[in-house]
Amino acid sequence: MNPVLQGAFEQGHGLITLAQAVSCGLSRHDVRRYLRRGAWVAVRRGVFTRREDWEALDVWQGRPLQRARAVHLTMVEDHVMSHHSAAYALGLDTLHPGDDEPVHITRPDVRGSRTRFGVKHHGAVFRDEQVVLAAGLPVLGPARTAVDIAREHGLHHGVVACDSAMQMGVTRSELIRAYEPMWSWPNVRAVRQAVELADEGAETVGESLSRLLILELGIGVPQTQFTLRDGVRWAACDLRVGRHLFEFDGRMKYQRRQEGGYADDADPGAVVWREKKRQDWLCSYDLGMSRIIWSELFGVERERTKLRLRREYAATVARFGTSIDDLSPYIHRRAS
Repeated sequence: MNPVLQGAFEQGHGLITLAQAVSCGLSRHDVRRYLRRGAWVAVRRGVFTRREDWEALDVWQGRPLQRARAVHLTMVEDHVMSHHSAAYALGLDTLHPGDDEPVHITRPDVRGSRTRFGVKHHGAVFRDEQVVLAAGLPVLGPARTAVDIAREHGLHHGVVACDSAMQMGVTRSELIRAYEPMWSWPNVRAVRQAVELADEGAETVGESLSRLLILELGIGVPQTQFTLRDGVRWAACDLRVGRHLFEFDGRMKYQRRQEGGYADDADPGAVVWREKKRQDWLCSYDLGMSRIIWSELFGVERERTKLRLRREYAATVARFGTSIDDLSPYIHRRAS
């Protein structure tokens, strides 16, 4: 590839428009040949990327972000990226909205919302200070993006996005300020509920959804990142109610880093053994524990899981009660 063309791809975050390709010395026939041979992929009409770059992107955030960039390159109207399209650029954790999710832009110069050619145009006002540059795109910031997602997709999506925004340092007050102008907008009730339930202690999407699942049990509000220390070792648990701990187990916890996971050990069995010893140590303080996996958060499995968690929580209460006053010397409290 000639260096001018290579530079154009690098400048465009891996994307190039037809006009840019022509300005780099290619003909339209050259572009069609690259596409026909599979060397390039059309991300959007008139916007292309190299196949090896496209195939290296994950389907959850990488490819949707490139589609958002492609829309930005071809839009002539003033706009900012918003909703999930902004979240991908910001690195905000989100619940996957579905493979048919459009690219989202917000424009103050249109009324209502409409979807055309895979782009949803939201007619909505925003303040200049709410716009930030992220991943090369003008986007609405994390507070506004989180509440937009809650209004667009409902409570579960909203809690996940608001949790992630708070993990980034956004305060609950900032989330409230972001939705205050929406007092008469459709679905704003879901936004208020999501902000009220948001918790900065949720570190993953799975932890956010597990917290909502536990709230449905009616046993109390879970504490996030409950941490015990004894001077020799320490451990932080995802969620706690009374003397019962709840841990979300994602598969990546047990996969090697080179396979896309979080485990540093060469042997996944060593990760499992370390986790067993961790659970044994925590439960030695007269605590019960339940573990939750991804599939148990949805559908029929969700209801079955709630029955199991109620049984396990009740067993802990029967054995140890609910007070943790005796654990005060070992509890590590987060700085507020």
